[in-house]
Amino acid sequence: MKVFLILGLMTLLIFPAYAQEQSEQLVVLTDKGTLQVGLSTIPAHPQPGEPTKLKINFINKDTNTNQQHVDYSISVTKDDNQIFGIPLTHTAEGSATIPYEFQETGTYQIAVDVHLILFQPIPKETASFAIIVGNDSQSNGCLIATATYGSELAPQVQFLREFRDTTVMSTSVGSSFISAFNAVYYSFSPTIADIERNNPILQEFFKTSITPLLVILHVAKLSSIGSDTVAVLTSGMMASSLIGAAYLWPIGLLAKSSREVSRSKIIIAVTVISIMLVIILISSLMENEQLMMVSTSGLVLSIVGTGAMLSSAAIWKVVQKIKITFL
Repeated sequence: MKVFLILGLMTLLIFPAYAQEQSEQLVVLTDKGTLQVGLSTIPAHPQPGEPTKLKINFINKDTNTNQQHVDYSISVTKDDNQIFGIPLTHTAEGSATIPYEFQETGTYQIAVDVHLILFQPIPKETASFAIIVGNDSQSNGCLIATATYGSELAPQVQFLREFRDTTVMSTSVGSSFISAFNAVYYSFSPTIADIERNNPILQEFFKTSITPLLVILHVAKLSSIGSDTVAVLTSGMMASSLIGAAYLWPIGLLAKSSREVSRSKIIIAVTVISIMLVIILISSLMENEQLMMVSTSGLVLSIVGTGAMLSSAAIWKVVQKIKITFL
């Protein structure tokens, strides 16, 4: 029961990030240190030709709250050429959302200039940011697996990429889950990959850790017949249950409530999974991508939890039988 409560809370906690598709806010000090400026984008990974919102917050560095009544201007440049700008503008609440549509992939420099605070003019202070538009190598690659096996051309990395692109992302259901997954994965994987590349011991650890995943995905791929939504769901549910069983059984053993599987726990698990499947169906009919991202993530988390619970209960039974035999 506790496992599913935790999974439910995790789904509620990640809902805002997935529903908004907003990047993590980057906060920097202005060049003269008077004010902090925060920048985030909606969606989290801007693409050329698609509407993007630049969300800016002016933050009082002492109170860590939005600084009211700020005059500011903005310039967006690429390759030292200004492509967009906002003239001197006032915000009473200390935040602004600017819509813009980037036309090309690449790195853009965003300069936010502050000219006035609380109706008091100040010498211009600037906060500078860089954002990447389009599918750069990080937003498309299996970073940790590439660092583990030393090359994007390694067979293991190629299989992971092929499974993602041709199996999971062949339907809107799978694409929605990958979008949600990427929002989390690419928030930490670049750092881990950078550390791992120069650490042979860590590379061997990840090779050992990834091997069960590769086996699981091979099994899931064999269970997927066709590329329609049902096939992708079946494959994904099998992979999720096996991942939970293979990787999270120690957590189940530590939680005493997960050592035995009762009828009520099975009913709860089936109910949660069924609800998630119904929400996926509704979001598909409504063509609501945000709801689809949340529901597919909830489905995966609930099935992972179920797999962990069942495997830990089975292992606990074996341990108890061994104890009885030797005692």
